[in-house]
Amino acid sequence: MWWETGVSPVRLFRFYTEQSLSPGQTVMLEETTSHHLLRVLRLKAGESLLLFNGDGKEYQAVLHESGKKQARVLVQNSRQPDRESKLHITLGQGISRGERMDFALQKSVELGVESITPLWTKRSQVPLNGQRLEKRLSHWRGVIRSACEQSGRVYLPILHNATKLPDWYSANRKQSLQLVLDPAASLQLSDLTPAREIRILIGPEGGLDGDEISMAEDIGFKRIRLGPRILRTETAALAAVAAVQTLWGDLSG
Repeated sequence: MWWETGVSPVRLFRFYTEQSLSPGQTVMLEETTSHHLLRVLRLKAGESLLLFNGDGKEYQAVLHESGKKQARVLVQNSRQPDRESKLHITLGQGISRGERMDFALQKSVELGVESITPLWTKRSQVPLNGQRLEKRLSHWRGVIRSACEQSGRVYLPILHNATKLPDWYSANRKQSLQLVLDPAASLQLSDLTPAREIRILIGPEGGLDGDEISMAEDIGFKRIRLGPRILRTETAALAAVAAVQTLWGDLSG
């Protein structure tokens, strides 16, 4: 990520921390972040970096000292960059296996999604419950944080607890436009009136079944198709969010 210095932009590594931050403050970074900073990137004392904690600001800091496991940094100044999407996009993503789910979450975050709910649907094939589910949710939060670090976002998208599709249908209906992807639909995004609040539903591997799509229609979802080809679940999420951003959001130029 670039930081304007007044002379020329400087390329700085960017890290998320859960701590509150303010200029002049010295903080000890979390162990995992410190390991990446010190052992992987091999930053040295005196080198600059960027921090963010989800409060909407970005903080320039300098590595003050490094211990064996944790790095101490001095926060120097802050700014509030304008990198968040003007669209308020909520994604309901059918839970898919391993890297497919990670990819869908990562790219959705890079493209500006505001909140994400992993969904259990009739064709969900990933058995998760109890500790396995908690471990997977923790992993997905890490994917989201990393995507924010890479893309320059200053707010963390909300990751809701995994929920059953009918429960998600009935929640958060404030969005003015609700979309469900269906290869058999005739409606396309270009046929719709632009909206700022959008809820998008993506099925898992195998897609949504007919009853699930019909239920979505009954509560106001519009069935849309994205081109003539059937997309994998992770591709569908990326394509849908990119398409609404291109038509109505910050990719429109």
